[in-house]
Amino acid sequence: MKRQYLGDSKDSFKWDYHDYLVEALAYDHLKIAWMMTPDDGGTHGASAPELFPARPEILRFCNRLRSTRDPALVLGLPAIMGAKYRVSFHDPDENKNDANHRSWFSGILPGSGQVIFLDPDNGFEPERCGTDKHVRYADLDGLIKLAPSDTVFSVFQHHRRKKFPDDFARIRKRLLSGYATAIYWHSLMFVNVASSRKTIRQVEKINREYAKHRPVKVLA
Repeated sequence: MKRQYLGDSKDSFKWDYHDYLVEALAYDHLKIAWMMTPDDGGTHGASAPELFPARPEILRFCNRLRSTRDPALVLGLPAIMGAKYRVSFHDPDENKNDANHRSWFSGILPGSGQVIFLDPDNGFEPERCGTDKHVRYADLDGLIKLAPSDTVFSVFQHHRRKKFPDDFARIRKRLLSGYATAIYWHSLMFVNVASSRKTIRQVEKINREYAKHRPVKVLA
């Protein structure tokens, strides 16, 4: 995740969806693990939030994010949406890199009633090698084994050189533990993983309800 991405069209999908998911699960905590990397001066992150048809409150929120590039604004998301859950960050000011990734992941403490959102630049590690821009399967496996059965992990996955259904099928095969479902739009997919099949079936049901009113597709 780079600060230059804050408030773009992917952020509209990101925050509209995760607010909906936490509320539908009736959970009390959205924990965001910003996998921060330095801005690169490129054009990524320039798309207008209105390209995704999020709720009006989310669009206004994303336009504020876009103008300030301040991740701390996300702490106020529940108040903006009139929700009761809380938002917390894991190491929001530390840039994630290859040297610190093990200690960085070990500091994430899963708890009951949580959605834990892992937000890398790219998504899951590719077939040959992973970098600080990726979530490694072994790191996610360690978190799943520590997590209560109702904990939901949501992983940002940017489009790669394959269709999302094919990519999700490969990701699911490479998971070392847990069950998965996914939801995607345009060039962005969120992969939901939990240790419990029952929990993932609940998430899949929520995703399908969300998809009735959004231009997104669900994978299971």
